[in-house]
Amino acid sequence: MNETVDAVALAGSVAQHDLSMWGLFLQADPIVKTVMILLMSASVWSWAIIFHKRSQIAMLNRRANRFEDSFWSGESLDKIYQRVKNSKPDPMLATFSTGMEEWQTGVAGGMPAKESLQASLRQRVERAMSVTIGREMDLLERGMTFLASIGSVAPFIGLFGTVWGIMNSFSSIAATNNTSLAVVAPGIAEALFATALGLVAAIPAVVAYNVFSTALNRYGARLEAFTDEFTAILSRHLDSLDSNGNNSRKAA
Repeated sequence: MNETVDAVALAGSVAQHDLSMWGLFLQADPIVKTVMILLMSASVWSWAIIFHKRSQIAMLNRRANRFEDSFWSGESLDKIYQRVKNSKPDPMLATFSTGMEEWQTGVAGGMPAKESLQASLRQRVERAMSVTIGREMDLLERGMTFLASIGSVAPFIGLFGTVWGIMNSFSSIAATNNTSLAVVAPGIAEALFATALGLVAAIPAVVAYNVFSTALNRYGARLEAFTDEFTAILSRHLDSLDSNGNNSRKAA
């Protein structure tokens, strides 16, 4: 009879505790609650960055495809430059515009006839485009540090909440001198919930960081390859100079 009464009392005590996610949050210790809020905020911000980066990289690749089709269509580089220099900000267009600006500045007083001057012009064009690539890639990589940080730190923040929740469970056991499920379960549930939130924040951030890092590296390599192709075209124009220093073929 006593065992039946104890079982009924235990069931009623457990029922008093709401073990749903919202219930665990409301009943959590203030420190555990702070950890949960921090992790949920980090998860939301990570997903915002993920959606933004995904659409941004897709858009950049589409624009790069259109520009490269135009670049290799045989149209004059001067005409392409006039058309794109006032376009929306884009790393590929910015790299091309920087190279054309440096080229036009270098040949403003006429095509250089000396090989040293030609080499200097090629180096200036290539260096200007490389600086632009570095600046544009720095802008594209914004948010990546946050994803990397969340991916590495969130599990430990969740672990802190776990440890704190277990400490609360042991404190409850010591205070009540009772090891029943009603005493232990809430604290353990809070602890596990904090761990789960840490993993929910960390796993997407790590996966997204790896995916976007690969995509950005490919895009950066694409910009560098375009720089090499562009400077090769300019080199051919310079190499076509005749002995009098005049261009035997029409410049870009």
